[in-house]
Amino acid sequence: MLKGFFNVPEPKNEPVNSYAPGTPERASLQAALKAARAKEVDVPMYIGSEEVRTGNKKPLSPPHDHQHILGYFHEGDASHVEQAINAALGAKEAWECMEWEQRAAVFLKAADLIAGPYRDKMNAATMLGQSKNPFQAEIDSACEIVDFLRFNVKYMTNIYEEQPPISGNGVWNRTEQRPLEGFVFALTPFNFTAIAGNLPTAPAMMGNTVVWKPAYSQIYAANVLMEVFREAGVPDGVINLIYVDGPVTGEVIFKHPEFAGIHFTGSTAVFQTIWKSIGENIETYKSYPRIVGETGGKDFVIAHKSADPKQVATALLRGAFEFQGQKCSAVSRAYMPANIWEDVKKYLLEDLKTVKMGGPEDFTNFFNAVIDEKAFDKISKYIDNAKEAPEVELIAGGNYDKSKGYFIEPTVFVTQDPMYTTMCEEIFGPVLTIYVYHEEQFETALELVDKTSPYGLTGAIFSHDRYAAELATKKLRNAAGNFYINDKPTGAVVGQQPFGGARKSGTNDKAGAMINLLRWVSPRTIKETFVTATDYRYPFMGED
Repeated sequence: MLKGFFNVPEPKNEPVNSYAPGTPERASLQAALKAARAKEVDVPMYIGSEEVRTGNKKPLSPPHDHQHILGYFHEGDASHVEQAINAALGAKEAWECMEWEQRAAVFLKAADLIAGPYRDKMNAATMLGQSKNPFQAEIDSACEIVDFLRFNVKYMTNIYEEQPPISGNGVWNRTEQRPLEGFVFALTPFNFTAIAGNLPTAPAMMGNTVVWKPAYSQIYAANVLMEVFREAGVPDGVINLIYVDGPVTGEVIFKHPEFAGIHFTGSTAVFQTIWKSIGENIETYKSYPRIVGETGGKDFVIAHKSADPKQVATALLRGAFEFQGQKCSAVSRAYMPANIWEDVKKYLLEDLKTVKMGGPEDFTNFFNAVIDEKAFDKISKYIDNAKEAPEVELIAGGNYDKSKGYFIEPTVFVTQDPMYTTMCEEIFGPVLTIYVYHEEQFETALELVDKTSPYGLTGAIFSHDRYAAELATKKLRNAAGNFYINDKPTGAVVGQQPFGGARKSGTNDKAGAMINLLRWVSPRTIKETFVTATDYRYPFMGED
């Protein structure tokens, strides 16, 4: 077999299509949306070489039009979890022994398929299944997942190239990166198709085999991802896609001796439960499992008295209300200095009056529906409670309706209490709470930002005073794993701003960075001696 040191294509961020009126991509995507709505899909689980249909069919509906049926998926049970584990373990030896450049080729092909022939289908599935407008779908289910795949291939080669710099005379030292021993469990969220694709493919790229369970509300797009992976050449059993209730899945996964790690994005409560389960079963496992998770955030914007009010208002609207506030990074609390607050408020309310809400098929809609009825009920309860609180003022939105879709208006509260509930708790919806502080109390406001929330995911400072920006960067160094200066704290780009936070926001293993891929390998150092010693004695032992 021929060998070589291979250079992979240099990754570049996938260009973002505009979908502006008159562009060919706009017409193409509109046609894909129309075609997708016109048919019902039958979505199986993918286990080993089988498409598994249980007959226990669950509907898939757009959040913005919940009476419409996009199709059905086949729900599984504990036996299918076992089947998926066995398939992953059965595929493991051949996959981990495959030359790394062959694995790289599979995922580079997947990236090109998504960027090209699957782009419209992928975006349409995300728009319909998760109620994302064209731009939010494009930056997620086209560009970000393509970037994850291409940049991760490059990071993989960097990891393999990293070797001990020195070998002494007669010795050769080298390091190999082994995949983990056992299978990896990928548990993925509803809000980003790119995350749903990255969590199983990152471990798989490093030679691991995976059991993948997506959120039920993301299955419609997850099925398209699986189509891409299969067409790209991911072998049977390397990524196994199952739809099984979470606790049922966990009961099997976390008691299996071959469980090697979890790649997770979801709620803090679920992640903490998983961590406890792993701890309780620690004696069961062949190895100590890798626990990699990104949970949530209570993300902030703080403005300094020198900030530009229009810039701040735009950042608040986009940061809080793009994709209905259902981003882990979405702005949900803001701290405004009194001297610019009235201008910020004026600009924010003026812009909110122009925001159109409805289904994503109408490209003039900026704002769509929240993901499902459970989320709708939770968010609306926060809104109702805040309306009744004497220290809180509603200044925009506050209305909601689930008769056709799960629609909640972009909602803005101003509170006199910086520790009020909606300043502290993650809501994961289109609710922004603002606290106005005296402009000469900037440092006190920074202390509030740091101590108010248990999370540490994203945050932003707006300031035209460099000393203030520097002070915020230092004071808030642990408050956000992704920190922004004069920009909204959403929209991290692979290769530019690797994403993740600490505190209660997760393990900060930075999706879109080499550090994440290092979590899915177990290094082995090898020392080879060419002329081996034959005498146990050392020179110091000689007689004087």
